[in-house]
Amino acid sequence: MISKKAHQTRIYRRIHKWISIVFVFFLVVIGITAILLAWKKELGLIPKTQTTKVENPSNWIPLERMMAIGQTFARDSLQKSDLIDRIDVRPEKGIAKIVFQRHFTEIQVDGFSGEILSVSQRNSDLVEKIHDGSILDFLMVSDSEISKITYSTLTSVVLLLLCFTGFFLWYLPKMIKKLKNQKVT
Repeated sequence: MISKKAHQTRIYRRIHKWISIVFVFFLVVIGITAILLAWKKELGLIPKTQTTKVENPSNWIPLERMMAIGQTFARDSLQKSDLIDRIDVRPEKGIAKIVFQRHFTEIQVDGFSGEILSVSQRNSDLVEKIHDGSILDFLMVSDSEISKITYSTLTSVVLLLLCFTGFFLWYLPKMIKKLKNQKVT
């Protein structure tokens, strides 16, 4: 019985060791980027939201006009792609944040006047793409999420396997010690 438990422990140790060696880089990247994402505001990874004259949103310029202002600025002044990923409207601040698909630029537009209040890098979006593996899809200019799904699934399964084998590397030696103590008495 003891030799069987010792054999199981050696198997779990080998599995744990080789999975760790192969995937340590990815697990470290996920851990570091998770910390960066948790602290993104404190570390300045996201641009500070500007505030302007807060007016009734019904007095704002149309969203389509804000989009056109952001796209024109991205294309002409920044000489970057004008494909919009999303627009984050902040009525309480009087602004709209325009974020682009092919780069990490954020343009903040005054909802009342259409003035560009801020042009900044959204480093938190880059960190998030590294964290979840979608950086590969981004770099390959792919709308599919196959890299993200593969990366996230594989690293999650590996983490679960490491937890499982780690538990048995802790538990089986205790069992062996207990069995040895029972044999002695």
